[in-house]
Amino acid sequence: MFRNLTDRIIIILLVLALALWIDLSPQLEIPNPFTETTLFARDVKPRLGLDLQGGLQVLLEADMPAGTQINRSELETARDIVENRTNALGVSENLIQVAGDRRIVGEFPGAEDTDAILDIIQQTGLLEFVDTGDVSPAEGSVIQTDFIAGSTEPASTTGGEQTIYHTVMTGKELKSVGVSTDQITGRYSIDFTLSSEGGSIFGAHTAANVGKYLTITLDNRVISSPIIEGAITGGQGSISGSFTSEEANALAVQLKYGSLPIPLKLVETRIIGPTLGEESLQKSLRAGLIGMIVVVLFMAIYYRLPGVVANLSILFYAAITFAIFKYFHFTLTLPSIAGFLLSTGAALDANILIFERLKEELRNKRPLNQAMDQGWDRAWPSIWESNTTTIITSLILYWFGSTFGATIVKGFSLTLAIGVAISLFTAIYVTRTLLALALRTFKPTNLERWFGI
Repeated sequence: MFRNLTDRIIIILLVLALALWIDLSPQLEIPNPFTETTLFARDVKPRLGLDLQGGLQVLLEADMPAGTQINRSELETARDIVENRTNALGVSENLIQVAGDRRIVGEFPGAEDTDAILDIIQQTGLLEFVDTGDVSPAEGSVIQTDFIAGSTEPASTTGGEQTIYHTVMTGKELKSVGVSTDQITGRYSIDFTLSSEGGSIFGAHTAANVGKYLTITLDNRVISSPIIEGAITGGQGSISGSFTSEEANALAVQLKYGSLPIPLKLVETRIIGPTLGEESLQKSLRAGLIGMIVVVLFMAIYYRLPGVVANLSILFYAAITFAIFKYFHFTLTLPSIAGFLLSTGAALDANILIFERLKEELRNKRPLNQAMDQGWDRAWPSIWESNTTTIITSLILYWFGSTFGATIVKGFSLTLAIGVAISLFTAIYVTRTLLALALRTFKPTNLERWFGI
């Protein structure tokens, strides 16, 4: 038994109250009693995945020649940029992750304007500084570069074929971007600062090509084609052109937040209708409810008083887990729901181990208080080892899902690990406290009837 039982009950009630507040509220707000502002506000609406509410799934691939080595960090940067672009459209529950060494998978639950999403994804935003020599391509024209073509040779013309110009540097070397206005002409330009490596490349090229044209393109379309008047060694430059204020700012934002280090092409799209997602959700909830009813009846009939206490503990566990999912904006999918249900089984498994040990101690004629202490102490090693193994397995599965873009595995492993961790708390802290409270309240004497031994 516990000497601090009251303190434990107060902690449990406070945690339960907080969990229910999150579970039953779409928005958390704590008003400031002295002003009309709020001290704290957070959106806690449940976030449903693609398979539960429908939406759009896309598969992107690096648009580079086969066999080209692609840096993992460049893929990660491209992933972040695609996410920022789609977030700007209001698709805030998207899931973008790298899959393998060349691909990016994007999921957009509840997406309605799929055309807008596809359009903005396909705008690679690839900025190139191109050596066009004595040629000044017209602004707005499209030219071909060796960065896309995969060649490492400078510009060349073969027969009547299109000229392939040499890319000196790409937008991945941009460090900062801003918009400025010429005080005399009123024309807008985009000022940029390069990284140290980019500054060295830029300085060396401009020094060696004075009098030549350095054409700046975005997705192969010419923005401007200034002539190099002298070496630019400070790592800073400016892009001028016929920009309006809106065009200059839009271009600056795209270069600052959306300049892809590598070009991407759309390989596959899949649209899931909301009807299918809603049907999957209803079936999942129905299956979970039936399973929960069966488990509750089994625990109450077989374990009697401890079983009833365990059922209350499981409800407590479910409230905390769902509150964590909502508060931290975890996306709920069918695999993640499966992980949650499996972790519920782990929580029951811990209670069953404890109760079986408790019944063994009671059959050996130990006093009830001593039997409870012995039951928990002897069941703990098994509970700890089994749950630790499950958490380690979940971490491995999560790594696998993150590395190879397997969102199904990732969602399942995440909810399973969180659920198992919470089940340890409920089994050891909540169940034991509630059972001690029940024994203090009812003071059972017929142990065979109350404990089913």
